[in-house]
Amino acid sequence: MNFLLALSRRIDKISEWIGRWVAWLVLFAVLISAANATMRKAFNMSSNGFLEIQWYLFSAVFLLASGYTLLRQEHVKIDVISGRFSKRTQIWIDIIGICVFLLPFTFMIIKLAMPLVINAYNTQEVSSNAGGLIRWPVFALLPMGMLLLAMQAVSELIKRIAFLQGLIPDPSRKQGSKTPEQELAEFLQQKEVAAREAAQLGARK
Repeated sequence: MNFLLALSRRIDKISEWIGRWVAWLVLFAVLISAANATMRKAFNMSSNGFLEIQWYLFSAVFLLASGYTLLRQEHVKIDVISGRFSKRTQIWIDIIGICVFLLPFTFMIIKLAMPLVINAYNTQEVSSNAGGLIRWPVFALLPMGMLLLAMQAVSELIKRIAFLQGLIPDPSRKQGSKTPEQELAEFLQQKEVAAREAAQLGARK
């Protein structure tokens, strides 16, 4: 199990690194959008390539950061029913979901998308829009994103099995999130510090 946990930590580091770098693509998309709008309004110049690169960047953020989103437990999770169960039951539901739904889904998408990517690369397919971009890079984002998501799913599966064995804390909890008890304790502590500082200020006067 130590080897699997080490593998899980390595996958988590990869997802974390990719997620942090992919976030910069949002800035590039905003800058390109602003530049395109400025050129169009000020000089009556524009290109479909500028529009399509924004779509490409959005696709890259959405797909390549999917593993990072799963790592951070920020994906959409409907727990109206599972939230009523014990934590161990919830973890078992996660394990079943990963094995029965998530991993098969990612593998199927990769299998279906790869022929499309290969064909677009071999034919050097270009957008039908005037001044459009080549298609294979954006097509390749789909299997790449699914591969990263599958890798992180394997990591999450390892962590949940380790949790059931009592080796690690709850892996389903959002990273950096605080319980209501912790938030209340911090609030009371802040009030106590503020009252102490006010008392000290009053004594000096």
